[in-house]
Amino acid sequence: MKVLFAGGGTAGHINPALAIAGYLREKEPDAQILYIGAKGGMEERLVPAAGFTFQSITISGFQRKLSWKNIKKNAKTVVHVFTASHEAHKIIKEFRPDICVGTGGYVAGPVIREAMKMGIPAVIHEQKAYPGVTNKMLSKHANKTMLAVADAQKYLDPAAKCVLTGNPVRQAVIRAQRAESRKALGLDERPLILSFGGSLGARKINEAVADLLVDSAKTDRFQHIHGYGQWGGWFPDLLKEKGLNLSEHPNIDIKEYINNMPECLAAADLVICRAGAISLSELQAQGRASILIPSPNVAENHQYHNAMAMVNRNAAAIIEEKDLSGAALCKKVEELFKKPETISSLAENARKMAILDANMRIYKIIKEVLADVL
Repeated sequence: MKVLFAGGGTAGHINPALAIAGYLREKEPDAQILYIGAKGGMEERLVPAAGFTFQSITISGFQRKLSWKNIKKNAKTVVHVFTASHEAHKIIKEFRPDICVGTGGYVAGPVIREAMKMGIPAVIHEQKAYPGVTNKMLSKHANKTMLAVADAQKYLDPAAKCVLTGNPVRQAVIRAQRAESRKALGLDERPLILSFGGSLGARKINEAVADLLVDSAKTDRFQHIHGYGQWGGWFPDLLKEKGLNLSEHPNIDIKEYINNMPECLAAADLVICRAGAISLSELQAQGRASILIPSPNVAENHQYHNAMAMVNRNAAAIIEEKDLSGAALCKKVEELFKKPETISSLAENARKMAILDANMRIYKIIKEVLADVL
């Protein structure tokens, strides 16, 4: 079997593709896999590092904010749309895949569209509750549109052949156990709050969490792990300015990046984070209560829709960034812990949303589509 993958631009499109490709390779070691991504995109580094053959095409996304600089960028993007289709056609013709898998991002558009024009079956995977532009366009003609969240279907063309598969979740996250993880982290019986704003960090979250740490340090009621991110190097100094001496509070652990996220998620009682699709799938897999702070700086405000898919099922709390402050975060945390049954209810409802066999479901869809066209 020869399978072509296309997707990129952000880790939210790349990692699901790599997870699907990895599972496919486990099931069929002889399968030939090729990944097409954008030249200069992060997939150019991540895909080869994961052990898969990679080829690039020159493509860029449209800039939504109106400015002279962006107008020039968009003019270049229009040209790339045509040249990228030609490049994709050449690669597809040489590789001759049996099926193509698109996971979103602007690079997937010309690749999957060209494959379908050449009569090659194609399936796409949408990670978010509010579909991206590329997948909205492709879903009309794809053999199957695989959804991580059922809510996404109402935003797609009625002709789209949708099936719920969930998002691929790392096995390390699924397998991590609470008791073992808390022991490995050296935690006691106090509740653990885990907070982070992504690998780069989020200024507003860091500022609000700083106030939360200062407030909770008055009683040391909580244990707290916080990842302030690559761009948050100023965070330790902010705590000092606010009078918090971390050496006096061993229950507070701050770091630039959380390398043992599966362990930390399993150990946590409450998670404070953005509302990226994969993060939410991992919260569901572990069944964790959360306060979600959607990033407003993403296409189509999709993190808000992701968050509301959980909030509407009483599986998470939300604070929109426009309403976020240290006081607002402290108040929300206090409200949740004042009623332990609320924490338990959020956690249980999050767990009910989890789809732990997403890779198997996606693999099954790929095989079914192939069987239908052969």
